[in-house]
Amino acid sequence: MTDSVSAERSENMRRIRSKDTKIELALRKALWSKGYRYRKNYAILPGKPDIAMTKYKIAIFCDSEFFHGKDWEILRPQLEKGNNGEFWIKKISRNRERDDEINKALLFRGWTVIRFWGKDILKNTDECVRVIEEAMFEVVLSDSDDCCS
Repeated sequence: MTDSVSAERSENMRRIRSKDTKIELALRKALWSKGYRYRKNYAILPGKPDIAMTKYKIAIFCDSEFFHGKDWEILRPQLEKGNNGEFWIKKISRNRERDDEINKALLFRGWTVIRFWGKDILKNTDECVRVIEEAMFEVVLSDSDDCCS
C-alpha cells in the first residue's frame, strides 16, 4: 500500500463517528417529531444503546452495515481477498460477537432490543419508527396484563 492510499484511508477512518451519526440523527429526528422522548448513548446500559426509551425499556442500536457485518457470508470472502483482510475479519467478527453479548445482557435485564441497519434507517425511516411503536405497544400491553391478572 502506498503512502497516499494509507494517508487517505487513515483520513477516512478518522472521520467515522461513534456518536451522532447520520443514521442515528435521522431516526432520532423522526422519533422526536412524533413526540417520543429518549436518552442518547445511554451509558448506564450494556453497549450504550444509541437510543434508549427508558419508559418502555427499549434499547435501539443503529448499526452500520460494514462494521457490524451485514450479509457476513458475502462480506467475509470479500474481505479475505482485500487489503488487511485478516484485521477486518477479526474486528468485524468481534463486533458481531459483542453485539450478541450486549443483546443477551439487555434481554436479561428485561429490555427489548431493536437493531436497525443504517441503510434501512435512511431509506425507510417511517418503517423503523413503526417497528419501535409496535415494540412500545407490546410493552404497554404486557404491563397491562401484569397489573390485571
